[in-house]
Amino acid sequence: MKNPGVRAHPMLAAFFFVALGLCMAAPAKAQQEIPPPQGKGPVVVVVSGAMGAAAYLAPARRIAALGYDVVLVDGNAVKGSQGAALKAVVQNAPNAPHGLPGKVGMVGFSLGGGMALFYASRWPDLVSVIVAWYPATSMIGGIPVFVGKIKVPVLMFAGVEDSYHNCCLITTARQLAEAATVQNAPLQLITYPNVGHDFVLAGAAYAPSAASDSWRRATAELAQYLRH
Repeated sequence: MKNPGVRAHPMLAAFFFVALGLCMAAPAKAQQEIPPPQGKGPVVVVVSGAMGAAAYLAPARRIAALGYDVVLVDGNAVKGSQGAALKAVVQNAPNAPHGLPGKVGMVGFSLGGGMALFYASRWPDLVSVIVAWYPATSMIGGIPVFVGKIKVPVLMFAGVEDSYHNCCLITTARQLAEAATVQNAPLQLITYPNVGHDFVLAGAAYAPSAASDSWRRATAELAQYLRH
């Protein structure tokens, strides 16, 4: 979904990510590698939400078990740089000890999903596919223009009842999807009724049906663009 033009000013976008990152940030390693069972594999950069990398170890390990070399990044550590810190991670990720050369896949959750959508969707020379679970979208303005600049295939999941800090509302997600349809942009939105934020994480918000379906779709999407 392309969204330049009327989008938020870069400084406002950076402020948004800083502010969101202050919510529930947990101490953890800023970056760690989780190798695949076979020893080496295509690289998938996983960017955590504001709760920090430790809260996303289980999803990261699940992705690694599919045969990918996962580089798990704390979203709080790469926010506030207008995409520069995230881009540096993506550029270096293929050099990970258990990674294979080539473009990487990206998976992001909440804050991390928002950064992947906002920045990495413009990096087709570095990123082959983006999977974003309930990404932060409240900083996006000028949605038709933003969507027009999406150059990387994006698979986006959203809960219809998501009201977490008003960062990831279904109305914005649907506007992005509508603009993508009109412009034939490579963004696909999957929505889940009666589901809120963090529906793939263990805890009170966990929604088994939505989690299972989104994992099935994400697995297929990664395999399509990261053939191994």
